[in-house]
Amino acid sequence: MRTIPTPGPDLLSARATSASSSVIRELLRHAKRPDVISMAGGIPAPELFPAGAIAEATAHVLATAPGDALQYGLTRGVPALRDQLAAMTGLDTDETIDTEGVVVTTGSQQGLDLLGRTLVDPGDQIVVEDPGYLGALQALRSYDPDLVGIPLDQDGMRTDVLEARLDAGLRPVFCYVIPNFQNPTGVTMSAERRRHLIELADRYGFLIVDDDPYGELRFEGEPVETLGSRHPSAIRLRTVSKTVAPGLRIGWITGPEWLLDAIEISKQSVDLHTSTFGQHVLSGVLSDPNWLGRHLDQLRPWYRDRRDALCDALSSEFGDRTRFDRPSGGMFVWAQFPGIGDTADVLPRALDEGMAFVPGGAFAVAEPRPETMRLSFATASPDQLREAVRRLAKAIGGAP
Repeated sequence: MRTIPTPGPDLLSARATSASSSVIRELLRHAKRPDVISMAGGIPAPELFPAGAIAEATAHVLATAPGDALQYGLTRGVPALRDQLAAMTGLDTDETIDTEGVVVTTGSQQGLDLLGRTLVDPGDQIVVEDPGYLGALQALRSYDPDLVGIPLDQDGMRTDVLEARLDAGLRPVFCYVIPNFQNPTGVTMSAERRRHLIELADRYGFLIVDDDPYGELRFEGEPVETLGSRHPSAIRLRTVSKTVAPGLRIGWITGPEWLLDAIEISKQSVDLHTSTFGQHVLSGVLSDPNWLGRHLDQLRPWYRDRRDALCDALSSEFGDRTRFDRPSGGMFVWAQFPGIGDTADVLPRALDEGMAFVPGGAFAVAEPRPETMRLSFATASPDQLREAVRRLAKAIGGAP
């Protein structure tokens, strides 16, 4: 009798079998224990979700426009919301962005995937920050590019290193950066580096992808001029996941029309469109033009106090045994612990002590940096952050 094979993993595509799970997603499963203070996830504080405004907008949408909100919609997004998002994108630069210049995505993570679908062929060179945002690396790697990591310092991507690589023959399709409060390091790209990157893009003919989920979470200092406002071919990724609520799953892309047309076609084959219901609800929340400003005024001091608690605790517990820069915004502190070896080896002991972090190696592109870790201050209270650092000190070997 002929044996009929049982369908199994051998039927998976090469792309599926080569994909890896997010290190952070796996870690969060272990960090959900009630006795663990997690500084691993880059997620916003749920206490700050505007549940009342969302509930009010939801009720209004269902009472006044249920047919539109619950129906299929345009792939580019609900026009009223795109008007609002266009205005938000140009708010800090006095730009005028046309509604047709906005494509609504299912979170900015989908925007990253759509950029891979529309711009990347196997083997294409893509410049990324090193260390880089794990979600972007994961999304882009699924399209089999040659990811070229460029190191960071306190002023952002080392554009001098990039220029040397370009002079030596590097020819990327695009350069992906998080210019404001970068994930994982928290650094902000200086105005001089931004200008230099734009000059390099013009000279060598590559695109710039400006991903800015954290820019509105600035606690101090003046905003730096956006990359997109200075470069006609810049692609901008934005999201409300860090400022309103990630559960809405709404992000957006702005960029040159030839690219947005291709992204629209690609998105049709992925999900047809982002949730029309979620878009109508967000549009309702944003219908008060002053609401977002008031909401951000609540978020910024909340996160600033937590940043201060974490940074002060690190200095108190570790002294000169750690090095870090105090970020001016965002959600992360990038801490170095020279001499302790690989922080991945510390993590099991830290979990045993009741705290969690992400080892820096998870964000590596070319340079491992085993002595680093990413610490998120977004979801724990100041007292919890101080206790988490005490637990980390025990895991590492005690305070000085």
